[in-house]
Amino acid sequence: MKIDTALLAKRIQVASKQIKADLVVKNCRIVNVFTSEITTGDIAVADGYIAGIGSYDEADTVIEAAGKTVTPGLIDAHMHIESTMLTPRELSGVLSMHGVTTVVADPHEIANVAGKTGIDYMLKASEGIVTDMYFMLPSCVPPCAFGTSGAELSADDLRSFYSHPRVLGLAEVMDFPAVAGVSEDMLCKIIGASENGRIIDGHAAGLKKEALNIYAAAGIASDHECAIASDAKERLECGMYLMIREGTAAKDLKALLPAVNQATARRCMFVTDDKLPNDLAAEGSVDHNIRLAIAEGLDPVTAVQMATLNAAEYFGLKHLGAVAPGRQADFVILNDLDNFEIDSVFKKGVCVFGNSQTERFTAEPATVPESEILPVFHVKKIHKSDLMLKVGSDRCNIIEIVPDSLYTHHRAEQVDHTNGYFIPSIDKDRLKLAVIERHKGTGNIGLGIVKGFGLKKGAIATSVAHDSHNIVAVGVTDEDILAAVEKLIETNGGIAIASGGTILASLSLSVGGLMSDFPYTEVLEKLESLYQALERIGADTTFDPFLTLSFLTLPVIPEIKLTDMGLIHFKTFSRIKVEADPM
Repeated sequence: MKIDTALLAKRIQVASKQIKADLVVKNCRIVNVFTSEITTGDIAVADGYIAGIGSYDEADTVIEAAGKTVTPGLIDAHMHIESTMLTPRELSGVLSMHGVTTVVADPHEIANVAGKTGIDYMLKASEGIVTDMYFMLPSCVPPCAFGTSGAELSADDLRSFYSHPRVLGLAEVMDFPAVAGVSEDMLCKIIGASENGRIIDGHAAGLKKEALNIYAAAGIASDHECAIASDAKERLECGMYLMIREGTAAKDLKALLPAVNQATARRCMFVTDDKLPNDLAAEGSVDHNIRLAIAEGLDPVTAVQMATLNAAEYFGLKHLGAVAPGRQADFVILNDLDNFEIDSVFKKGVCVFGNSQTERFTAEPATVPESEILPVFHVKKIHKSDLMLKVGSDRCNIIEIVPDSLYTHHRAEQVDHTNGYFIPSIDKDRLKLAVIERHKGTGNIGLGIVKGFGLKKGAIATSVAHDSHNIVAVGVTDEDILAAVEKLIETNGGIAIASGGTILASLSLSVGGLMSDFPYTEVLEKLESLYQALERIGADTTFDPFLTLSFLTLPVIPEIKLTDMGLIHFKTFSRIKVEADPM
């Protein structure tokens, strides 16, 4: 909100009790994230900002908190809107239920599909909604040279976006070889952010101390890819900020909390990164991170601080992150702090969720015609013979998934084959994995072998395939893989499960092949049908197979992945054959 003399005068006059406030919330226990204390008082709001905390009575609306605890509105410091499968408007409604009033999003999923058009879509689609959505510009489109994306973004392509008030910096720099190899375009992207006074996020998966020196020397300020506490400590020692992730596939919080102490907590933030809508609705967003951290022994006030002030200060959002005079009136009223049980959520002084009796926020209807501006699928006709995996040896390189992790293990094992072609094995849990290019009609199909899904029959396919977002499918038979893939082509993207040549369940993600144009309640219903279908084909549901499958195509995370160009080994950052080297 731009402030003029009249607005400033009103705020000062409300603070000094010369005129009445728009809203007063009385008798609060306020989490003070500056002093790490819980104080008491009334909160006076004027024109969407907090004017004062103390003893206030006069207001157009008075709410009695009756000793309930008030925290700042929560901030998810790194997430991908596309991973929720919801448009910004639908996502905003879900986030409001969980006290999240601000997110910092990286639109590199839609950018890999639609380039600058995808970023423009996200900026426009997030206008006029309840949640403040800020953006970091995608640094790696495409993510690497070993897959086909729908677009390429150079440093020049990104430069014009820095004039947008909701663009905060350069998003997770994941192409470490480009940084270490002083790629001119990558260095120009980093310099472009720095020259505009913006922050630069990192993506340091698998990097140790000496490699971190390179990132830190380049001005990269954070990382969200830690999986163990010792790695987290190394990042903090380098002066980087630690983003502690608890998403759907990657659940790192418990392992990283030992790195959080009195000295380091102020450089730690909570993020979800990639979280599916069913988990958002059931568990929550970073409010779940807070509850989990408290249950693991972290001080509740410190946990709140990590989800509010720390993120606001890191991104330079000086008007957010605290319940204090001069800050935007984004706050959460809790019934219980230790369990972070939410009573009501306020955005700019207006109740957007909960039981408090005040005017509710309403947003203007969506005006962005997604179907007109985002690309459709371009896939060459696929035949069953295109899915046959020729192997010249019975010892092959295999991708082994790691449940609840984005990492994979590289295995070399004996496989079944007939007439020189790989045969999936249910008993040995060795299934076929296929990645089918969908942006440019190249006809590229990468084939590999994966273990860990536990399918007894059928196939799963999705067009959410990080980060190039081609079609990825896993299955027991080529017939079912083909059926599921053809369903996605028909619906311009989504998730489909097939068995016996029949589609058991599907969800259309027609907005760029990543997001649904359905209301979130319908998305949840269709997801429930998909999870029921998973049980029918015998999938291991102790982890999320959909998100796990979607990350098997991301070669910038260890150890081995598959793209439309074939198997990619993380350590050497090179293509490898399906056949393993002799022992």
